[in-house]
Amino acid sequence: MFPLRDHNPSERTPYVLYALIAANLAAFLLQMPYTGSERAMLGFWRDWAMIPVVVTQGGEWHGIFTSMFLHAGLLHLAGNMLFLWIFGDNLEDQLGHLGFLLFYLAAGIAAALAHIAADPGSAIPTVGASGAIGGVMGGYLLLFPRAKVDIVLIFVVFFRVFTVPAWIMLGLWFGMQLFSGLSTPANGGGVAYWAHAGGFLAGIALTVPAWLRRGAGAYWRRTAGHPPHPEAEYARSTIPTVRRRR
Repeated sequence: MFPLRDHNPSERTPYVLYALIAANLAAFLLQMPYTGSERAMLGFWRDWAMIPVVVTQGGEWHGIFTSMFLHAGLLHLAGNMLFLWIFGDNLEDQLGHLGFLLFYLAAGIAAALAHIAADPGSAIPTVGASGAIGGVMGGYLLLFPRAKVDIVLIFVVFFRVFTVPAWIMLGLWFGMQLFSGLSTPANGGGVAYWAHAGGFLAGIALTVPAWLRRGAGAYWRRTAGHPPHPEAEYARSTIPTVRRRR
């Protein structure tokens, strides 16, 4: 299940969002010269990734920050930037440029700490922006629970595009992180599920002040959980359906 777009246009240019995407792309380009050698890549991860045991026993904290701009591959980067692109502009719209930047970094740090808490002795390098982006998704859920999101559902060879309320898509995503985190060994799986879940919960908590300033429950009643401005409407695709020949 992947989001394609939301129907929640931002009302100001999301300069910080653009800068964060550019920073992630730049970091990926900087690490590319190391990908040709396993030894070089491991050395790069040792210096810049977040390794829980290095934090808890070595006291090296810089990886908590640098790791949120690194990615393990092109698909990892593309997937994270897609989620950030769809949901990040609306948070920046509501929190302001500086507020959104501080929010993003705080959510990323909280996600890293959640991952460390889940397995403080792990020596596996951890990279990716998904913890911080999980925070963006949590904040989006609190402010716009019924905003429309277009998702593509892929099941083996079947795929279809649906429009669903944000709370369904984001709630399912969070539930999948919890289920996977509980059912996967702490040092296995290759995905930092607890970082995702921790970032999501941190994002909700960090957005509470903005939600309260808008009236909390009264804000939800006033907007019915939708964006506080007109939603975008998209025309259906004009591509004709091609029937399978028997």
